[in-house]
Amino acid sequence: MNIIDGKKIADKIKSEIAKEVNDMLNNNIKVPHLAAIIVGEDPASQTYVANKEKACREVGFISSVYKYPASISEKELLAAIEFINNDDDIDGLIVQQPLPKHISVDKVIEKINYTKDVDGFHPINFGRMASNLPAYIAATPLGILELLKRSGVETEGKHCVILGRSHIVGSPMSILLARNTNPGNCTVTICHSKTKNIKDITKQADILIVAIGKLEFVTADMVKEGAVVIDVGMHRIPSTETKSGFRLKGDVKYDEVSKKCSAITPVPGGVGPMTITALLMNTLRAIKKEIQ
Repeated sequence: MNIIDGKKIADKIKSEIAKEVNDMLNNNIKVPHLAAIIVGEDPASQTYVANKEKACREVGFISSVYKYPASISEKELLAAIEFINNDDDIDGLIVQQPLPKHISVDKVIEKINYTKDVDGFHPINFGRMASNLPAYIAATPLGILELLKRSGVETEGKHCVILGRSHIVGSPMSILLARNTNPGNCTVTICHSKTKNIKDITKQADILIVAIGKLEFVTADMVKEGAVVIDVGMHRIPSTETKSGFRLKGDVKYDEVSKKCSAITPVPGGVGPMTITALLMNTLRAIKKEIQ
């Protein structure tokens, strides 16, 4: 059984990006500038944005964070996005979610200039991705593609089952792995909360991607012998064994499922480290103006 080390792969990609940024500096070319907007005091959001800033420093990007109180109006937030849209010095923009309930997530996403939408959530980017045109791909699916590619997982002709149909992971993942590319050329099945006989379907999977948001949902009896399992889940659970008082677990019951797999991503250290790394990849593409 091969443990797919997301941290090791992420570090390798970041070193490649850092070299490219260093070449830019040596040639007096502007380096990438990634901006983030964060609204309110959500602890998980603050941690993610702090990690993004750290990753930017590691590769030599410029990083800006715009912080607003949860009381900001939708109109004010949209105006802030427009301001960044018009700032030619900023190459990529993310608006950290969740947002306060009085702000429309759809309006916020659509307000972002799609050529700066390095999160890959804008309808234009999603549509271009679905049409196999140059587009920013959402960070988690892009990270998973890199994990599969750099781990040598063969995808052509394989049956890939995806648990979860969100626009952030499941839906784009299904499109990407069905495309005539590498990784790709899979036969793809999507399962979700209304799917009947999920176990019968997951046991057919050569590649099982789990983004269903339920703690340790996938058990050994749901997995085919020799399957590749990608666990997107992330759950904080109380623990007396760690200094922090909690530990992270995924959507897959790792201890028992790993015994049946040919390869599996752990939690933490699998898909997680690749998400911010994929964001850096998209920002590098943004400064090259590959998405127009």
